[in-house]
Amino acid sequence: MNSFINWKSFNWSEYGAEFLGTAFNLLVGFSIITFNFGKGLPMERLIPPESPRLLINGLIFAGSGALFTISPLGKLSGAHLNPCVSLAFWIQGKMHGRDLIGYIISQFLGAIIGTFLVTKLWGEYALSVNNYITLPNKIYPLWYVFLAEVFMTFLLVLCVFIFLSHHQLLRWTPLMVWLLVATMVWLGAPISGTSLNTARSMGPALISWFWQDQWLYCIAPPLGALIGVGVFRLIAMGEREVLTGKLFHVPHYPCIFKNVKVPHLKKQH
Repeated sequence: MNSFINWKSFNWSEYGAEFLGTAFNLLVGFSIITFNFGKGLPMERLIPPESPRLLINGLIFAGSGALFTISPLGKLSGAHLNPCVSLAFWIQGKMHGRDLIGYIISQFLGAIIGTFLVTKLWGEYALSVNNYITLPNKIYPLWYVFLAEVFMTFLLVLCVFIFLSHHQLLRWTPLMVWLLVATMVWLGAPISGTSLNTARSMGPALISWFWQDQWLYCIAPPLGALIGVGVFRLIAMGEREVLTGKLFHVPHYPCIFKNVKVPHLKKQH
């Protein structure tokens, strides 16, 4: 009976939301990559320079995540959609350990299923863009690519925490993340592929069983998240705290996070 109660105490609805959100984000994001860069598709002829197409990629890829964030499922789980973001919230004391594990497993499963569906949907066009595998640009040394991923993930986590620590900025977090990640894709994709998200990189690597240089995306984004938390604490100096574990906090939605400093509905098990 105790084990049954413990099993029920997990927050399955939030984990399911993270699974669906991650799958949706990659399904949309990888589809726009195919549309913009797939061999034989019209965008290559309509917009020959890569830079504008990368900007479109970023706006739609990141935009799908922002759209999910303000959806009912995103309001429920907090729409992390990224193990590095969940890790940052856990280190900051906003997540229970079991929920961190539940979120990360859900995000990885969502990335795998999302990648599988989109590769089947686009077929040969997906192959023409390497089945969405995140790859370092060979013109840069690996240490440079590694630092680029560390810096971009650091900046993402730091900005999220800054916005979530101000009552006036709280509601604008999804908009900020959309514009920030879109800019990172635009400027960073030619260097590292702009992963920022270990699940996003591991999904395509697993589906294609391609592991060359993938260690970089397993280490650099989490390291950037850790640095982001550390720098936020230095800036805050104990005078400011992250108010919630959600990227879009709505008071009347159940909230499973710890040390929440804004009105919220406590989830009953």
